Amino acid sequence: MMTAFVRTIEEPSLPPPFKETGIVGWARKNLFATMTDSILSILALLFLAWLLPPMFRWLFIDAQWTGTDRTFCTDTLQGGIHPEGWSGACWAFVGAKFQQFLVGRYPDAERWRVWLTGALMIALLIPLLMPKVPHKALNAILFFVVFPVIAWILLHGGMLGLSEVETPLWGGLLVTLVISFVGITVSLPLGILLALGRRSKLPVVKFLSVVFIEAVRGVPLVTVLFMASVMLPLFLPPGVTFDKLMRALVGVALFSSAYMAEVIRGGLQAIPKGQYEGADSLGLGYWQKMGLIIMPQALKLVIPSIVNSFISLFKDTSLVYIIGMFDLLGIVRQNFSDAAWASPSTPKSGLIFAAFIFWAFCFAMSRYSQFMERQLETGHKR
Repeated sequence: MMTAFVRTIEEPSLPPPFKETGIVGWARKNLFATMTDSILSILALLFLAWLLPPMFRWLFIDAQWTGTDRTFCTDTLQGGIHPEGWSGACWAFVGAKFQQFLVGRYPDAERWRVWLTGALMIALLIPLLMPKVPHKALNAILFFVVFPVIAWILLHGGMLGLSEVETPLWGGLLVTLVISFVGITVSLPLGILLALGRRSKLPVVKFLSVVFIEAVRGVPLVTVLFMASVMLPLFLPPGVTFDKLMRALVGVALFSSAYMAEVIRGGLQAIPKGQYEGADSLGLGYWQKMGLIIMPQALKLVIPSIVNSFISLFKDTSLVYIIGMFDLLGIVRQNFSDAAWASPSTPKSGLIFAAFIFWAFCFAMSRYSQFMERQLETGHKR
């Protein structure tokens, strides 16, 4: 006689195999999934094993961290020649020139104005970037409208009892951030207007937009900077002039706007025709349709391209060195000629420092772009 057994308690699930979880599972899935992946992964690991130890040694172990002149960076064994004939990084040079790398030749007694401006920028930028912080409209007005005015008063001075600091004294990261901030702030709205103008049904508006976009995109940024620096004063009324920084701001903003217009136009063309027809069926006017229905969807679709343009703009600010302005990279290169710090490792150390700063800003923009894509659910997989 057979008896039946019915389980009343669910059997606990077994843990996944060890080979499918943790570091081992990740490596099997991403590095050694196929024979080709395994070979490439092994070659990459061997390359890193060959490259990283001497790089780490040059950057940190044999590096000179303190010092007052080039003698501290001639070799890492003070008082003699390095037994292997080379020395490490000269971070003492970066430390000695650090504030100059940040603000250029801005007067020492007035640098508190730069630090205050930077603190205000961070205080307004952080809540603007956090989706859950309320009052975004007010925050945006303060950051994009009020802050530039306050920043100019603080940095340039000449009013409210502040001594004037002419823009030729500005330099380093300060100039890089000023140019990129103005370029980003101006290029997005101007790019939107140019993209709408290029798709306009008004022949004159469309023609002018196309001519501007194609003319600017057809020349390199260096040419635009030269034109803004040399030719722009020729079109101004007698007695009216702009300093070199203002000319660079105009050139960079116009140049980036032309590229931004094509990015926005790509997003507009990706919107299904039904969205336009649906907006028309609601009786919305042109600007209501674009502002409430079409443009929000188009901007969401092209977030990666917009941030890519911002990153490219941030790096392109180094080209202002061509017209005699010293951004971060320019001020680093200028200090190579300081005889007190002339050593074989000084240029490498300075350039690595500048590269790290550029990378940090660009990486932050890239990661925030991916964060916003996830927040807006654009469907891109990571």
